[in-house]
Amino acid sequence: MMNSTDRRQFLRHSLTLGAGLALAGSLPRLTAADTKTTQAAPKGFFTLAQRKGRWWLIKPDGGPFFSLGLNHIDPASLRYPENIHLWRDKYGGSTVRWLRESVAPNLKAWGFNTVGWVQDTTVRQWKHSRSFTHDEYRALGVPYCHLLPFTESHQWDKHTAHYDFRSADWKEWCDYVARSHCAELAADPQLIGYFYSDCPCWIHHRPDNAWRGPIFDPERLKTEAGRKELSELARSYYQTTHDAIRRHDPHHLILGDRYEANQPIAIEVINAALPFVDVLSFQDFRDPVKHLREWHEKTGKPVLLADGAGIKWQTVPGEFTRNEGAWYAATLEGLFLNPGCIGFHLCGAYQRNKARRYGLLDEQENPDAENVALITAANRKAAEWMKTRE
Repeated sequence: MMNSTDRRQFLRHSLTLGAGLALAGSLPRLTAADTKTTQAAPKGFFTLAQRKGRWWLIKPDGGPFFSLGLNHIDPASLRYPENIHLWRDKYGGSTVRWLRESVAPNLKAWGFNTVGWVQDTTVRQWKHSRSFTHDEYRALGVPYCHLLPFTESHQWDKHTAHYDFRSADWKEWCDYVARSHCAELAADPQLIGYFYSDCPCWIHHRPDNAWRGPIFDPERLKTEAGRKELSELARSYYQTTHDAIRRHDPHHLILGDRYEANQPIAIEVINAALPFVDVLSFQDFRDPVKHLREWHEKTGKPVLLADGAGIKWQTVPGEFTRNEGAWYAATLEGLFLNPGCIGFHLCGAYQRNKARRYGLLDEQENPDAENVALITAANRKAAEWMKTRE
């Protein structure tokens, strides 16, 4: 929560998300004409601009946009033996129908304006579910972000070896990913941009993937030669992925890796990324307000809380946990004070399953009424604030 000094500052800047909005004059209509991004042709698509000292996502029509996203939307949560009757009888076994009749209206009712990313946990410490097809995204009818599977170096993944980012095979794979995903999505104005790896293990690892270790041995960062090598390796990674995207899509933002803010992050990696991404994206379940401000002040780059929630992590099979609406509202309030923050994507999930064990709906589609109400109220206040900036 904010201290009294921060709250007074928040009120002075007319960004209060508490009891009422004391709003200052609106900003002029925004365009991206004088904004430098990696986009070769941003007109008619989401882009970025800085106005009056604050970074914004810019909608295709030129208006300002703060992304309020929900993550982890998987129809398999409706296919357990105890609830598959809902899937069959209510939605006719159709993912598109479920998206139109359940997900889209609920996102609107809850005040979310973005689908952050859709993959969900399937089994603990295993792969995430698949991404959506273009038709499925279109069925939602809201802006969305899409993850490109260039590398499976996620800190939660225990099965996949690291790529050699200098190899010809790696470059060929990146072009294949871009051809498979970006070429199909390139003309869609609802797409905000592309994520890469979820919490990549550049210089850290977890017990479940200790067998593969980090991408780069952190001990080598104690020498100038090691730091130089990591800089070169990371530059190869970010330039290759950037170039692969831009061969097939000149329009959309590059949101890059979703760094784990509570694990070591090598500045060599960040510096290598800066020319080739438009945003620095983070996962943070501890102190996102503090950490995102630090990264924006350190780099000057727009920042996005791409995944975060107030939840109990250490659950056992059969135990479910709630997504804390009060934490969400306080975090959203704090992020608005950061002039570099362009959005907050809640680590949902839309509907809980037996692996993730939390969600805004239970397996019978009953909402967590108390927390959904708190999240909705915070989102609506944010939306009202955004309207005054149009």
